[in-house]
Amino acid sequence: MARLLSVNVGMPMDVFWRGRTVHTGAWKSPVAGRRMVRRLNVEGDGQGDLAGHGGEIRAVLVYQLQSYQYWQKQLGRDDLTFGIFGENFTVDGLPDDEVCIGDRYRIGEAEFEVTQPRVTCYRVGMRLSEPTMAALLVAHHRPGFYLRVITEGLVQAGDEITLTRRGPEQLSVADTDALLYLPDRDPEKLRKALDIPALSPGWQQSFRELATAQQPQQEPGWPGERASTRQPREEPGWQGFKAMRVARIVPETPTVSSIYLESTDDTPLPPARPGQYLSLRLAVGGAPPAVRSYSLSAVPTAGTYRISVKHEPHGQVSSYIHARLHPGALVDIASPRGTFVLEKSTRPVVLISAGIGATPVLAMLHQLAATRDPRPVWWIHTAHDRAHHAFAEESHALLAHLPHAHEYVYYTAEAPPPDEGHIIQGRPTSQTLAATHIPTDAEAYLCGPTAFMNDLGDFLRHHGLRTERIHTEQFSALPAINPGVAPAAVLRPHQPPGPPGTGPLITFARSGVTTPWSSAHASLLDLAESCDVPTRWSCRTGVCHTCITHLVAGDVTYTTPPLEFPEPGTVLVCCSTPDTDVVLDL
Repeated sequence: MARLLSVNVGMPMDVFWRGRTVHTGAWKSPVAGRRMVRRLNVEGDGQGDLAGHGGEIRAVLVYQLQSYQYWQKQLGRDDLTFGIFGENFTVDGLPDDEVCIGDRYRIGEAEFEVTQPRVTCYRVGMRLSEPTMAALLVAHHRPGFYLRVITEGLVQAGDEITLTRRGPEQLSVADTDALLYLPDRDPEKLRKALDIPALSPGWQQSFRELATAQQPQQEPGWPGERASTRQPREEPGWQGFKAMRVARIVPETPTVSSIYLESTDDTPLPPARPGQYLSLRLAVGGAPPAVRSYSLSAVPTAGTYRISVKHEPHGQVSSYIHARLHPGALVDIASPRGTFVLEKSTRPVVLISAGIGATPVLAMLHQLAATRDPRPVWWIHTAHDRAHHAFAEESHALLAHLPHAHEYVYYTAEAPPPDEGHIIQGRPTSQTLAATHIPTDAEAYLCGPTAFMNDLGDFLRHHGLRTERIHTEQFSALPAINPGVAPAAVLRPHQPPGPPGTGPLITFARSGVTTPWSSAHASLLDLAESCDVPTRWSCRTGVCHTCITHLVAGDVTYTTPPLEFPEPGTVLVCCSTPDTDVVLDL
């Protein structure tokens, strides 16, 4: 008979860690006597990061005495007191390889349902002073699991644990955890996981995407996500950078020019998906070469790529391109990449942009027009005025090739010509956008300033579009994902403090920082953080893949081999160091 050995609680607190403040509820301690367990947690307990822990689905965390005994031997530790793994219930029995998702148990007066394995999280490593603990829990198939409270009631140490109902499909906690985090997934187990109503919605979504990824595809596609930040598989057309020739330069407006690039040996160029971008490496002045990314603004031909660049007044690279780049010049180019791409679908398409943000959606419009796509298409663009409206005639002509096109252009600083009814004065508002009658089942693609995309994304969501059908692109650093870390002042990315390194050059392309590697840093993630480059991570041990980043150029070594290696052309920055000069899409 399984038994509850200890009830452990703790309220969230701030813990200083690696120069940061982490708000966490991982510090749990045993309590004596009876405790009420309610819908959200145990009396006296709380969670610091409700995005990954807590809530109805993850109200109570369970860990087993047998796993404590295992880790005592494995880690050589004699200080593992109940609650140190962050669990609310320490139990004798209920092993992860026997307990199944959907099982129900009675403990004291309360009844519970198993909903998912523990979330891989760096904070368990913080608590144990064992940084690799999140990876070890998965690799050794001892994650522990969460419970949902079916019936509220009092519990206490010593209560017997009684199985009241077996979950459907009988998929164990250990198998469920391995299905998400480890390679060589069993399609039959994926099917079983999707047939378990008790499984938490987040894990269900991840398994749906993994199941979709296992289906045969006609062209490069998107694998399932193990987390919402997982990036898609993308086979680069060539490794690193190669020289391409500037074929011609065409001014589009006083501040925007299109650059046509061709191969130097007349070989056909690899195809690109509409919406992808090129990374350029240019030697500007005496500084190390700078890397910048620019969207392809048309569907590539066999021999030519086109990018379009806006001259930013203080932009070092854009100034060089506009003032000094000339036909015949050679430029180092990385192959097309990017996840903001036009998906194959039968749904209506909405292309929304502002200013130079038109470039990736213009490539999508080229593709739609080239195939005379029968889907309804909405083209919504905002420009300052007629003089600064890049691609005005081009986009208008492309829309004329589509049987069901709707064109709406906004001029923020100029009244529209009287004979062009598709041009509106002002900025898009909820009222003017509602008048466009965008269908709620559409796929929307947005590119422009962050505030612009946030505002229009909010409108589309309120209008009824599902969040996963609203796609956005930005070339500045992506928003950071640092779960539990207290907000701090946002600093402009910079060179790392201390003496400069002597190793390979590391370039954070989105942040515009190039710096030599120093062995003082434990990983590429550690270097990025020292430069205040916005980063995205969760486990910090190569398990969750939240830190997956496109590797534009270079080679790396994994200091801790990840449990599942990322796709070609990507790298897990949390556990890798450079072998050569490296360019990262960060």
